[in-house]
Amino acid sequence: MKSELIREVFLAFSQSNKEKFLEIACEIIKEEEKKSHHLLAKDLKEIIKNFSPNKYANNGVTNKRFKNTIPIPRDTEKGFPLLEIKDFILDWEDIILTPEIKASMQQIVEELNKTSLLATYGLKPKQKVLFCGPPGTGKTLSSQVISSVLMYPLVYIRFDSIVSSFLGETASNLRKIFDFIEQGQWVVLFDEFDIIGKHRDDPYEHGEIKRVVNNFMQMLDNYNGDSLLIASTNHQYLLDPGLWRRFDEILFFDIPDKIRRKEIFLKYLRVFEKEKNLDIDLCVELTETFSPSDIANICWEAMKKTILKEKEKISIEDLEIAINHQKRRKEVEGRKNGWKI
Repeated sequence: MKSELIREVFLAFSQSNKEKFLEIACEIIKEEEKKSHHLLAKDLKEIIKNFSPNKYANNGVTNKRFKNTIPIPRDTEKGFPLLEIKDFILDWEDIILTPEIKASMQQIVEELNKTSLLATYGLKPKQKVLFCGPPGTGKTLSSQVISSVLMYPLVYIRFDSIVSSFLGETASNLRKIFDFIEQGQWVVLFDEFDIIGKHRDDPYEHGEIKRVVNNFMQMLDNYNGDSLLIASTNHQYLLDPGLWRRFDEILFFDIPDKIRRKEIFLKYLRVFEKEKNLDIDLCVELTETFSPSDIANICWEAMKKTILKEKEKISIEDLEIAINHQKRRKEVEGRKNGWKI
């Protein structure tokens, strides 16, 4: 590590300059990645990924994106916080997407960075985006990457707190959230969005949910803030038709093809040396219906086996064992008629 970076990171810490500290931390991580010190770089990312603005709100740290004095909204019924605020140190290299999805996300970022330029032509950036597709395909990670690239804190909406047993309280909680996010510049992730975006004609849903969907659509229509709103769902078929036209962009995250599966394997296994007989193409063939999250789990399982065996190189045998383990897990998750084997 360059001595100048060491001096600057200590200086930023002593001055409680969070933005400068994170900027230098990113430089250090990139430098370690260039040296192929991938384990160290990963550890450093993990250490600072939860470097939350709330932890430092009373220590003189300021962030131009939001006001530290704004209290986190809470559910009236139980007093639980309705959202979490997180910072991430990620970039486009941390996620493997189709060229089309990546290009669309990069345009969203560029539009937000050039809001003033678009305004001179009477245009607005995309600010309401729907991420949909099977679980484990990168929707949440994509939100984190966008948050990091934009340097907007990520506001993660807690639906377990939003949905209340009190009549009318769910809509009130949503109103509190929109009032909060309009006072800053954030990437706001409404994860598992179908919980409150369900079809209003669903005969199994009661009137309260229908009112919540109506209220949410009105809040989307009336939103005038500077943040990027991302709704994410694994069950887009459950969404009310009226919601679809409220979004400026809709991106579908699909199960990766062979090319992307190979890239994902190589990404996660790059921290280990590989035995000569390790055939990545075989691993790709064996994981045809697997999500990026599935493949990540396989790689982590195989790496742990390698470490516990005190081996220096990862083997195809350990990867095949991890693949079979993940297949069994997926079979269990997919069962709908009880647990009998």
